[in-house]
Amino acid sequence: MSVQGARALGRQYFNHLERVALPLGAALLLFLASINVSSDVQIVVSLVLLGLMTILARFLPHTGLPRLFFFGLAIYVVIRYFHWRLFNTLSYDNFPSFVASSALFGAEVYGIIVFLLSIFVGLRPIERETAPPLNSFSELPTVDVFVPSYDEDEELLKVTLMAATAMRYPGGRFTVYLLDDGGTHGKRNQADPAKARAAWLRYRRLKKLCKLLGVHYMTRRKNEHAKAGNMNAALPHTNGDLVLILDADHVPTVDFLEKTVGFFIEDEELFLVQTPHFFINPDPVEKNLDLFKKMPSENYMFYGAIQPGLDYWGGSFFCGSAAILRRKALEESNGFSGQSITEDAETALLLHSRGWNSRYLKYPLISGLQPETFSSFMIQRMRWAQGMVQIFLLKNPLLLKGLTWRQRLCYLSNISYWFFPFARIVFAFAPAAYLVFGLHIYDATLRELLIYTLPYLIALLMASGYMYRKVRWNFISNVYETMQSMYSFGAVMAVLKNPHSPSFGVTPKSEKLEEDFISPLVKSFYWMVAITTVIFFIGLGRFYAVPEERALIAVTLFWTGYNFMLYSASLGALMERRQRRLNPRMPAGFDAMLKIESDGREMEIMVRVDDISIGGASLLLTPELYKQMEGCKVAVLTGYNPVTECFFELPLEVMSCWRKGKMQSLGIKFLRENLDQYRDIVLLAHGDSDRWVEWNENRRDDPGVFRGMYYLTVIGFKYIYRYLILLISWPIRVWLEWLAETMKALRMKQETVRQVQK
Repeated sequence: MSVQGARALGRQYFNHLERVALPLGAALLLFLASINVSSDVQIVVSLVLLGLMTILARFLPHTGLPRLFFFGLAIYVVIRYFHWRLFNTLSYDNFPSFVASSALFGAEVYGIIVFLLSIFVGLRPIERETAPPLNSFSELPTVDVFVPSYDEDEELLKVTLMAATAMRYPGGRFTVYLLDDGGTHGKRNQADPAKARAAWLRYRRLKKLCKLLGVHYMTRRKNEHAKAGNMNAALPHTNGDLVLILDADHVPTVDFLEKTVGFFIEDEELFLVQTPHFFINPDPVEKNLDLFKKMPSENYMFYGAIQPGLDYWGGSFFCGSAAILRRKALEESNGFSGQSITEDAETALLLHSRGWNSRYLKYPLISGLQPETFSSFMIQRMRWAQGMVQIFLLKNPLLLKGLTWRQRLCYLSNISYWFFPFARIVFAFAPAAYLVFGLHIYDATLRELLIYTLPYLIALLMASGYMYRKVRWNFISNVYETMQSMYSFGAVMAVLKNPHSPSFGVTPKSEKLEEDFISPLVKSFYWMVAITTVIFFIGLGRFYAVPEERALIAVTLFWTGYNFMLYSASLGALMERRQRRLNPRMPAGFDAMLKIESDGREMEIMVRVDDISIGGASLLLTPELYKQMEGCKVAVLTGYNPVTECFFELPLEVMSCWRKGKMQSLGIKFLRENLDQYRDIVLLAHGDSDRWVEWNENRRDDPGVFRGMYYLTVIGFKYIYRYLILLISWPIRVWLEWLAETMKALRMKQETVRQVQK
């Protein structure tokens, strides 16, 4: 028997074993968790289990049997808590208390379901190698590269299209298309003359750009069915075996096709290879809280942990961009699905139900842009939330024929996450039910809380750290969810009322912020900080007024204080910082030569390119070398780009200089003179996928519970202090502005009098 045959037989045997082991294991855990024991025994069991989890997490690899054993222990602790919570803490005192306690219990049940589904998804994440080398295949499939666009800037499109045309793949085997939904026939002939002129101008300029770059320009008659309709309109006019989808701001590396196409040749039933969405600029929370490049990006949890977990169960799905799909599969399902506003996940769901396979390659092969403001960020996230809820209502994966039970659970896990606003709202107001209104929402003593609730919370935190320590900071992730819940709640409710109500909203990109300002979405958070503060002080009063309940009141006050920190940190994330640079700087770390002319002779100075963007770069050199070029403003940067295996020469202008440690740093602006130089800059900045891998690896892991709480507390108080300063100084600013306007009016009046007298 061949090695491949033995591996296939082994996988088949393991799958059969898995079908039996998982249900039996779940049944055993449920049985053990339902056994009633004394409080003393429960304490011992909890300590032993948490101790074993600590040993497994610290001293054993997070793979194979140790991983399964760790998750089994965590699930037992959680189910044990749920059993106790269901049969020992729910009672009927009065109707208001019953409603409040039921809402809290429902939010906890939701959290437990999401936790169990996330455990299932993260049971055996796959770390795939890249596809086999293309030169090992006799014939390669043809590839159509679709770049859908709506209102993106021409310069942004130019970068993406140029990088797409520079991908390494045999000549004539791939074609790049710009699918322009901003220059459709309908837009160019709309009733508003100003908008029609803008559409005509865009249409002509992008056609000219595409001709210059060797890209095919395509548009359509009407803007129907948003992005899915745009791509479906292009499918009949193209004929590549595979279709690579790139968002307008997703710049591919040169090795994108090299690392992915081979999968489709190996597996004829493969419809999708999805790669991560890697971003080179901070989202508004990272930027405004000064966390960019320190912690993993918020979306990295999904692309770094969840998608590899889904891949193991055959449930990794299409994320709208940075993915290749098989045309044959798309034609079988009548193109991209557009019933929901998340056409990507919906398309993958339908193709999975038809028996097609998918793979996820955890290797960043594009560099994209995130929304710069919280308003834009929420447009994007509300679209995701509404789209996933639409899929749940219109194409429920639990009922859709053709899916395996594993795929059903995978899709249910992804969809159920987006109902988190309901649980967040309950957790925000539950303390008020007890501290302010005296309702009985959690019928337990302090001893019971320490025996059952505390081990449950510790197990949740340990399991979260075990799965996601390298891909997110837990407490900052809670800030993200808290902020999103304030606006996603209404969006999800709208879909539940009418599943067909949402419309596709394009996420604004490359926004330029000229000055600092407070987001217009901040008002809800002002209210939440104020309400939480009132709840806390009323709770303090209750603490002294009701001494027999002080232990439970203290626990609820801690809960309220935690909510206060989340909303305070949210206020900080809504203090928008100015963003004047349209092209983000990316770490570079390669050597080059700087050619300059000094005293009529040409000199070459060794420099290190510290970071780079399409517009410019920062160069590091020693102070001694800097003295040799002092006063020189124009130079040429030369070097070898291993990505293209070619030398480059880029004219530049020195814009600024400053000290960076022991080195001298120069801020330079590229003086692009021709298209070849522009291509060199694009590929220097965006072409190397290894740099994106290194960037992800250099971000710090989750700091842990205590340090994470410390960071959250510092951030919360820091921005509450800043808002208080703004509040105190507001009357003074208003008075000074009034005084300035008054003095200006007085001067104008005096000037008028003088003119009349003359």
